[in-house]
Amino acid sequence: MATNSSTSLNVPNESSRQSTPGSTGNTLHYPPRKRRNAASTVPEASPAPSDSANAGGTTATANVTLPARHDFFSRPRLSISRFPTFQDSPNVTYHTTEQLAMNRLGFRYMPAGVAPVGSALPCRTIESGPAKFRVSWEDRSTFIKVTPDGLGLLGERGFRSARCNAPIREGAWYMEVRIECGGGERPPDAPDVNMREGSHVRLGWARREAPLNGPVGLDGYSYGYRDKTGDKVHLSRPRGYGRSFRSGDVIGMYIFLPPRRKPDPADPHDPAHLKRERIPIEFKGQEYFESLEYAQSKEMIALMEYSHKAASTASLPSVPGKKSVNSKSLPERKGSGPETPVLRPLPQLRGSHIAFFVNGECQKIAFDDLFDYLPLRRTSASRKDKENAKKRAREGAPREHKENPYDDGTLGYYPFISLFNYARVRINPGPDFEFPPPPDIEALLRKEDEDIKPSCEQTWRPICERYPEFMQEQWDLDAQEEEEAKVEMAAKAERLKAEAAKQAQKERRKRQTEAKKRAKEAETRQASVRAVSIPRTSVEREAVADLGDNYKPIISSLLAARMQLPEDVEMAHSPAPTATPSVDYRAHYAGSEYESEPAEGEGEAGDGYGGQYADAEAENRSDGVPSIDLELEELL
Repeated sequence: MATNSSTSLNVPNESSRQSTPGSTGNTLHYPPRKRRNAASTVPEASPAPSDSANAGGTTATANVTLPARHDFFSRPRLSISRFPTFQDSPNVTYHTTEQLAMNRLGFRYMPAGVAPVGSALPCRTIESGPAKFRVSWEDRSTFIKVTPDGLGLLGERGFRSARCNAPIREGAWYMEVRIECGGGERPPDAPDVNMREGSHVRLGWARREAPLNGPVGLDGYSYGYRDKTGDKVHLSRPRGYGRSFRSGDVIGMYIFLPPRRKPDPADPHDPAHLKRERIPIEFKGQEYFESLEYAQSKEMIALMEYSHKAASTASLPSVPGKKSVNSKSLPERKGSGPETPVLRPLPQLRGSHIAFFVNGECQKIAFDDLFDYLPLRRTSASRKDKENAKKRAREGAPREHKENPYDDGTLGYYPFISLFNYARVRINPGPDFEFPPPPDIEALLRKEDEDIKPSCEQTWRPICERYPEFMQEQWDLDAQEEEEAKVEMAAKAERLKAEAAKQAQKERRKRQTEAKKRAKEAETRQASVRAVSIPRTSVEREAVADLGDNYKPIISSLLAARMQLPEDVEMAHSPAPTATPSVDYRAHYAGSEYESEPAEGEGEAGDGYGGQYADAEAENRSDGVPSIDLELEELL
């Protein structure tokens, strides 16, 4: 099924008609053909049948508008699916159900409903009306039309098939099918009057893997009985079996399966373990469970190919080819072709068998030792590939479908009805049959092979009793999955709590580490400040004292150019004058434009400005360090 169609939300805005069964009179009425461009663009309402649906299929409906997706749990909680709905028209007997999610393209659908408040899972399995044994609304070809009670079927054009809504997994079961039009007869009221072939019917039993776009007996997954010649058909190979049947005949279908094998608790890969792989989706206003259909195994495909090869070569005469003259001298080619895959054995249900009745007359056993309906055990290499793919899946990604190697509770043998060229049948699941079989069908089937005394007690069951058992099995699986989901949620909550505590401890350690780092950096800054706070003059004096007579002041090039220093003074680029001991270079500026006449009274008195300057100069010279005495204007 396409993903876009399964995730769309259609909110109804009109009321729909009440669902009532159409007329089931003797006169057959076909619906008019639809024009291609006559489809209505207005979505229909989603009627919600009440839970108290009667056996006749008449249900009370109510108009229900679905809320938005974020308010999922506020939707009505139903036990009966909203669909299908049928037009209340007396002129139409057989209907299509276009609003349903039908099984095709490798996907399978089952009606679902919103789970009760407080559930761990969002949806649960529900029924679709009428809640009884009938043909499955979803598990049939789109070319099979049905009556509202689910018991009448009409097939258009080529062979198309439909399965019933409950499988047989063990025990002895019986049902009837009345042929209303078949056996090669041409329906007089068919729309196409130029049909080359008449209507035909094939009846039988099929597994989940059997395709719906072909007749029963097409492959190894189904066993059929054809009306034209009375042959039994399996792997597309007809074999002589019983009498042919036509319109008006009643065909009894009997199947016996041995008790179902219990799974081995010590073997986790045993296919008999019950496990479902399904995802709840929404399709046209109705919730469904979507799951992958069980794929056909390569072993069964190889068996089918072998059957066809044997059938095609059996009638061909063997023509010996002429040998070449030099054929003996040519070496044989032993090319390395593709390796033959290792095929797993196909297990069988020992003691199982299928038989048919025509108007109460037993036609003996048609098939025995049927193939087991459980999936084949996976090989170790296949399991390893699946585990690696699971590991590569992204965390938090949307849930994706995956193949189920286990029994999901729906495996078994289903009644399978195939119709051709407007053939019509009607199912009778019992308990009242037109031609009741004897109480002990097994004794009737084995009386020639074994000395078995017939029992007075009924050893078989009408197939109508299978439907409530099957639904109860599904609800038991729902309860089991709900408990497992709650346990998983509790374990997940514990994991999240432990991860949160671990993350909190990690953050706490990180904060402590950062605090220690900040404290260390602050201590380092304080030590640097204390080291810089030592008087700079004393440091410089100690350095000058160590140098002695080799000391030369480092003066910037700009300042040296302004002062025209002598060659014995070392020149260096310095960003700015420092507070080093000054040197008086005024003696070298004799005749310079910066030389000025001393002011009156300057340098005459011993205690004046000149005396102070002379004393400072003498002191500097006594230290052996030249000094510079410049005005601020001269430096600038």
